[in-house]
Amino acid sequence: MPHPTRRIFVAGAALLAAVPGAAWAAADPENTIYLDTKNGRITIRLRPDLAPKHVAQIKALVRRGFYDGLTFHRVIDGFMAQTGDPNGNGTGGSDLPDLPGEFSKTEKFKRGTVGMARARSPNSANSQFFITFDAAPNLDGAYTIWGEVVSGMDVVDKIKKGDPGRNGTVDAPDKIVRMRVAADAK
Repeated sequence: MPHPTRRIFVAGAALLAAVPGAAWAAADPENTIYLDTKNGRITIRLRPDLAPKHVAQIKALVRRGFYDGLTFHRVIDGFMAQTGDPNGNGTGGSDLPDLPGEFSKTEKFKRGTVGMARARSPNSANSQFFITFDAAPNLDGAYTIWGEVVSGMDVVDKIKKGDPGRNGTVDAPDKIVRMRVAADAK
């Protein structure tokens, strides 16, 4: 028989996992990100249980204002919208060190999953990330999942799509207006 404390923890975790959007932010503001675009707000639940190093780096960059004004430079309809590059073309990152892969064996890429972009090396993630428009089983176990959209997928769907013939490169791309950790939001 499981220990009573373990049962309470599992029940509490299941309850929090089922809480949507604004209620989630109120329940765990330190592990919630608000990503604002011209079309509205995307609320992201952080997953330190899956990727503690990635979550810590994302929060550090958000708290610096690193993502404010960056573009969604690569957006492939039906697949994902990528951002987080200060160069705006997929070649840049932050001044923080690259991260080792934190690949989940249990969580899968589905609609609204937030994952870390990287180069060929599994230990090259830095600041770029993407939000999936749909399930992407080809990414499972090969890219780090660090969050999930809990509200605002309608806003994600409105991000300007790129040219499929140019690997999703976007001319005059949409931008992140502002990103904040909910605990810091005014």
